[in-house]
Amino acid sequence: MKLGVFTVLFADKNLEEMLDYVKNAGLDAVEIGTGGYPGDAHLKLDALLESETERKAFMEKVTSRGLMISALSCHGNPVSPDNAFRQDSHETLVKTIKLAGLLNVPIVNTFSGTPGDSEEGKYPNWPVTPWPEEYSTVLKWQWEEKLVPYWKEINTLAEENNVKIGLELHAGFLVHTPHTMLKLREQTGEAIGANLDPSHLWWQGIDPVAAIKILGKANAIHHFHAKDTYIDQDHVNMYGLTDMQPYSEVQSRAWTFRSVGYGHSIKVWSDIISALRTYGYDHVISIEHEDPIMSIDEGFMQAVKNLKSVMIYDQPADMWWA
Repeated sequence: MKLGVFTVLFADKNLEEMLDYVKNAGLDAVEIGTGGYPGDAHLKLDALLESETERKAFMEKVTSRGLMISALSCHGNPVSPDNAFRQDSHETLVKTIKLAGLLNVPIVNTFSGTPGDSEEGKYPNWPVTPWPEEYSTVLKWQWEEKLVPYWKEINTLAEENNVKIGLELHAGFLVHTPHTMLKLREQTGEAIGANLDPSHLWWQGIDPVAAIKILGKANAIHHFHAKDTYIDQDHVNMYGLTDMQPYSEVQSRAWTFRSVGYGHSIKVWSDIISALRTYGYDHVISIEHEDPIMSIDEGFMQAVKNLKSVMIYDQPADMWWA
């Protein structure tokens, strides 16, 4: 495995400054945003798609520093009922897949998306309870009429470009659990898999190690985000795990994103890394920093330090003892 970072937290640095910073931190890889929610501070899709010279120059800046690109990321909502945002998300995803193919980047990360409740819906609708029955009816329509047809097309496009899709299991989107991930994969194709982020599993009550076992056995983990979550049980008792307070309300939220090692112990993280190795994941551990009580530099460097203490870089030795 290799250690990397999702570079959106360094949007104030230009490409060269960001790459130098990452290299000096001792990392091996970068995950770069191409648009959508992550923005495109370090990569302009159209310029690179249009020019082989620009692509070579871009990759030279990365590889000359001994780095690799683990994924291109364009999280959006490509099945949104908002026509403008849906089209922008779709076009950005298509361009990102094509660019990833040209650059030999293996993974494109995004969200599955969430439609509205009907063709006339104005806003995304995320059903999370089967009753009253209207919710189940909406969910069935969303999957059959919107989600599955869309991702079948994207699976084909990804295969044509020798790219895999990493869907982040994120609340608010229809694919947010191991079950929904495997359900979509079964109905669309094997290019569709997970960009697994334990921070979004913990607050749903899902054990990340168990999720790794489930998805790893199906060869469905395409990328991995390293981010932690602190759960405050006293506040869970008040607000529940579907806490709608702004993330800035750290003192009262039921859960809060944290830098690696500040929500769960290093032992827990060593179990996660070991499970990834055991169940076949040998790509990049990509740090995502969204800690509200730490600076970018400190939160990032603490994550680097803590992950380096548990990373498994080398291939396993032969079982010389057995």
